Amino acid sequence: MDWPVAIGTAAERAGVSARMLRHYESLGLLTGVARTDSGYRQYTEADVHTLRFIRRARDLGFSMEEIATLLGLWQDKQRASSQVKRIAQAHIDNLSERIAAMQAMQRSLQALVHCCHGDDRPDCPILDDLAMAGIPNSGAADVAI
Repeated sequence: MDWPVAIGTAAERAGVSARMLRHYESLGLLTGVARTDSGYRQYTEADVHTLRFIRRARDLGFSMEEIATLLGLWQDKQRASSQVKRIAQAHIDNLSERIAAMQAMQRSLQALVHCCHGDDRPDCPILDDLAMAGIPNSGAADVAI
């Protein structure tokens, strides 16, 4: 493969869109990108490797702030792996909380669907519950998202 490459080729090789590539640059996640005399960006193999790192971290649900920290740790060959593990464990804990909240939402919605006749009648416990949300003692299932 010939290096450096233009933005479209770099994006394709990294599995991201050119727009996301520019976004990552604007956030400072990808720095030091060379430019031609005409101002066109030129990406190296190392830049594309960094973009793949960012894409994988996004695929795992890390925030941009966490990705910036992980990127710094990845680039610091003197880092302690305990720092990386601490970030990953905190992310796992956050995912577990979100999964539990979504499961609670699913149970509430399943109960409402079970109560709905789903026929030609206008009464609908699902809509009734939605309309009563937040009203004290209404019996509506207040499940936080």
